[in-house]
Amino acid sequence: MKKLIRKFLSHSISDSEKEELRIWLKNQKNYNTFKAYVRDDYDLTSLLDSLDEQLAYNKVLSKINKTDKVRFLNPRRVSSLLKYAAVVLILLTVGYVAFRNNSNQLPEPIIVNNNIKPVSNKAILTLQDGTDINLDEEKNYANLNLTSTGKELIYKEDPSSNVAVTYNYLTVPRGGEFQVALTDGTKVWLNSDSQLKYPTNFPKGKTRVVELVYGEAYFDVASSTKNNGTSFKVMVSQQEVQVLGTEFNIKAYYDEDNVSTTLVEGSIALVTESNEEILKPNDKAIFNKTNQDLFIESVDVYNEISWKDNVYSFEHKPLKEIMKVLSRWYDMEVEFEGDGIENIRFNGVLDKKQNIEEIIENIKDLGFINTYEIYDKTLILK
Repeated sequence: MKKLIRKFLSHSISDSEKEELRIWLKNQKNYNTFKAYVRDDYDLTSLLDSLDEQLAYNKVLSKINKTDKVRFLNPRRVSSLLKYAAVVLILLTVGYVAFRNNSNQLPEPIIVNNNIKPVSNKAILTLQDGTDINLDEEKNYANLNLTSTGKELIYKEDPSSNVAVTYNYLTVPRGGEFQVALTDGTKVWLNSDSQLKYPTNFPKGKTRVVELVYGEAYFDVASSTKNNGTSFKVMVSQQEVQVLGTEFNIKAYYDEDNVSTTLVEGSIALVTESNEEILKPNDKAIFNKTNQDLFIESVDVYNEISWKDNVYSFEHKPLKEIMKVLSRWYDMEVEFEGDGIENIRFNGVLDKKQNIEEIIENIKDLGFINTYEIYDKTLILK
C-alpha cells in the first residue's frame, strides 16, 4: 500500500488503484498507518505543528474518496494546497521549513530568452555504416526489420541464419528520452544523455550481449526460455551484468564516480575485475569506477526507476543533486549563487513534463531561494 500512497501523493495513481486505496483506508487501523507513513517518510512535523493536523489529513482523505481521475496538479495549485494539506506535495524539505513573511520584498526573477524545454521523445539512431537518423515524436521511420513510432524503436528478427551480426547505437541527448524493443523481446528505456549499443539480430545459440555505453537505462529482459536458453548480458563501465530474465536499472554517467545497478525483479550477477555479487530484488549495487569498490544496499526501487514513468521521486536529496538530474532532462546548465542553498535537502516527486519555471517557483515559494534568473539555457539560483 505504500506504493499506492506514494503514487497518490505524486498524482500518478490510476482510478482502479485509487479505489483500492479508498477501500483500504476505510479501516481505522489502516488510516492510522497511512498518517504515520506520510508523517515519517515526508517529515511533515514542522509543517503540521502550526496547522490543524486532522483537518489536513481529512482533506487528503476526501480527495482519495472522490471518483474523478487524479492528474498531476499545477504546481501553483499544489503550493496553495500546502497551506492546509501538507501531505499533497511536490517539494518538501528534510529538516526545516522556512516560509517567508509575506511582507518581505524579494527580487523578481529575470528571464531572458528562456530556451529550457521539458523532456521529449527524441534520439539519434546510428546504423552499422555510420549513418545517423534523427528520431522524434513528429515523424516515424521504417527500414527493413526496424520501425520507429516516435517514442520507441521496434526491431523484428530476421529469420535468415546467414545474416551477419551488425550493430546499431541509440543515443538519447540531454532533454530527451526513448525506448527500444530488441529482436529477442527485451525492452529498454533510455534516460536523457544515454547511449546503448546492441545487435540488430542476436546470434543464434550465443549469449545475448548489449552495451550501455553511458547514461541510464531500464531493462525488461526477455527470458532465456523464449530464446533457446541463451542468457543475457549488459556490458557497462568495467563491469558486466549477467541475466536470465529480469528487470533492473543501470545508471552509469560519465560525470559520476559510481555506477549503480538496482534489481527490480528476478536475479542478476554483477561481475567486476575483482568481485562477483548476486543481487536480489530491492538490492542496489554501487560500483566506484576509480577504486573498484563494490557494495550493496537495500533501497526503495521506486525512487530508482520512477524516471521511466515520467516522474522523479527522491528522498533526502540535496538541491545540487536534484538539479544535476534536471539539467539532463531539460538540457540546461545550473549555477548557484548563495551560501549553502545547493546543500538544502528535499523530499518529493516531480513531473518530467513540467515547465522549469513551475518547478523553481515551488522552491522559491517554500523560501529556499530568493530569486532565480534564466538566460537562454542557463538557470541561476540565488
